Amino acid sequence: MANSDAHPPTSSLSVWQQYHALTKPRVIQLIVFCALIGMALAVPGLPTWHELWLALLACLGIWLVAAAAAAFNCIIEKSIDAKMKRTAWRPTAKGQLGDWQTLLFSAVLCSLGSALLYFFVNPLTMWLTFATFIGYAVIYTIILKPLTPQNIVIGGASGAMPPVLGWAAMSGNVGPEALILFLIIFLWTPPHFWALALYRVEDYRKSGLPMLPVTHGNAFTRLMVLLYTFILLAACLLPYIYGMSSWPYLLAAVVLNAGFCLHAYWLWRDYSDALARKTFRYSLIHLSLLFAALLIDHYVG
Repeated sequence: MANSDAHPPTSSLSVWQQYHALTKPRVIQLIVFCALIGMALAVPGLPTWHELWLALLACLGIWLVAAAAAAFNCIIEKSIDAKMKRTAWRPTAKGQLGDWQTLLFSAVLCSLGSALLYFFVNPLTMWLTFATFIGYAVIYTIILKPLTPQNIVIGGASGAMPPVLGWAAMSGNVGPEALILFLIIFLWTPPHFWALALYRVEDYRKSGLPMLPVTHGNAFTRLMVLLYTFILLAACLLPYIYGMSSWPYLLAAVVLNAGFCLHAYWLWRDYSDALARKTFRYSLIHLSLLFAALLIDHYVG
């Protein structure tokens, strides 16, 4: 899912604030937001009080497990984080929180979140959420990320799961609508992340991670960003084509994706770090507004 560029001065943080920083709160906010959209779309019309309570419990459970995965990621990548300006501030990278402290913190969050989802939401949502934890914390972080420049493409599957989790929480199943939402985030992730990697390429080179700009160069990565935005445009039309949304969403999708394609085109034609940073930030706006448009369309479309 999304990666934030900003970082707090951890030297001034209390111990509890350091634990909170391990959860990557900005990333978790977008995860829970996308899960919430999946929940809303899974319920025809306005939700009942029972459905609102169920959604609240599901959001809390998903937040806990996602926060646990983020904390576990900080343990595995602490030596890499310490080499990168973007992540060197993290408490694990600075040695402010030890491995066992962080591991226990992650285990407690994962256990609480999983129990909450299993007993108060439904077992399907718990197992899907736990599988997402394994996909991100183990398969992506430990295996894929240091192994292949396509790490973010393959590993993006775990980051695309939030709306599926939300849909399963409210409906007890995974319908084609949930899979369409999954596909949108899955295809959004590479251009989003590679825009960041372009202007942070020296950090990734120092870390030894085989990110695409390091292994294949700036020009090839820019071309991939452009091509993925075209594919993403097609995927973002699927909610309208399938009939799960109407023209208000279609209009928003066309405008937002046109903006993403334009940013990618400008980046491909005339690269600068400033433009790569601008493209990365636009990608965050793109996904947030796209899913907000789906939500608004669901109730007024």
